[in-house]
Amino acid sequence: MSALTAQSSPRGPKPKRLTPARVGLYGFVAMSCLFFLAPLYVMIITSLKPMEEVRLGYIFKWPDSPTIQPWIDAWSSACTGLACEGIHSGFYNSIKITIPSVMVSIFAGALFGYCLSFWKMKGSNFLFGLLLLGAFLPYQLFIYPLVRIYAWAGAYGTMFNIITVHTIFGLPVMTLLFRNYFSSVPIELFKAARVDGAGFWRIFLSVMLPLATPVVIVAVILQVTGIWNDFLFGTVFAGQNNWPMTVLLNNIVNTTQGERHYNIDMAATILTAAVPLTVYFVSGRWFVRGIAAGAVKG
Repeated sequence: MSALTAQSSPRGPKPKRLTPARVGLYGFVAMSCLFFLAPLYVMIITSLKPMEEVRLGYIFKWPDSPTIQPWIDAWSSACTGLACEGIHSGFYNSIKITIPSVMVSIFAGALFGYCLSFWKMKGSNFLFGLLLLGAFLPYQLFIYPLVRIYAWAGAYGTMFNIITVHTIFGLPVMTLLFRNYFSSVPIELFKAARVDGAGFWRIFLSVMLPLATPVVIVAVILQVTGIWNDFLFGTVFAGQNNWPMTVLLNNIVNTTQGERHYNIDMAATILTAAVPLTVYFVSGRWFVRGIAAGAVKG
């Protein structure tokens, strides 16, 4: 027993707790955190300062008299052009744009990915190639033709206009994401459901879609982040009455009327970024898991 214990015990010098590689890794992580967190810290403390303290120029100094008035002004009374109503209307417009765009694009992308994986029709590979091409072509190529099409149809500048545009441009990436995941699902599972009498929709809704929960969460994070932070489509297609939060934020920050209120600008920026940040932090642990799902086959 003693001989066996002696053979199984580790040999050689004990590894050092702190190695040059580990020091370099910790240093890189610390510098990366500082690089990303320092601007956020400046934004937060600036948004809590009255303009008297902001004018002093000490951007890293904690406010002597913290106040949430800049946040209140950014939400309800900041000037976004001729109107001084804050960004709250843009918040509600962004909600109205984001929720249906995310739901429709993810459902349609999952459906197309399911079809291209298990119900391959003639020319499906060519169709998939066209979808991939649409994912990598610049959006600017399609803006003018889409403007003309929606104007001809009488839907330009409406909520329907901006929702369908986000849905269309989200489909290629969503289809690619779900198609790669469903391609990694064992075909025997699909065949077993067919043997049990399940049809197209029953297999998709009861078998495949529940299996794709990690990918659905990744799709939600990608779509919410992309649609909520969008500025170009919101400016071109939404119309003035439906401008999202990002457009109103741009109008606040770039206004040339009166004094520049940097504390209000910072508060408005944080409020605009709050929703995608919340979505990511709440479901972020699923992100890497979902990205890795389907990475073996595709």
